[in-house]
Amino acid sequence: MVHYTCDMCGKSLVADEDIRYVVKIEVYTACDTMDGDLEEVMEDDDESYENFTDSSESIKDDDYRTFRFDLCTKCHKKYLQDPLFLKPWHRIRFSEN
Repeated sequence: MVHYTCDMCGKSLVADEDIRYVVKIEVYTACDTMDGDLEEVMEDDDESYENFTDSSESIKDDDYRTFRFDLCTKCHKKYLQDPLFLKPWHRIRFSEN
């Protein structure tokens, strides 16, 4: 039996009973140096296409990362309200002892 846990709150999720949400995040270098998409480049000429493939191959492997998180229903709702956690109620508050 597969066991899932909410990656935000730590709640145990039973596969057959609880609704589980999956969040997938991709982080990569934006390639804004090209005007237009790949099809336009291919229509222009072969030299432009070679330049496009050369520039995309120069992106390092450490510039691309993927993340996958399992969320319970409650955390899913919180995540959709503020996916980048910019609201101040998400921040940890320390006492001034």
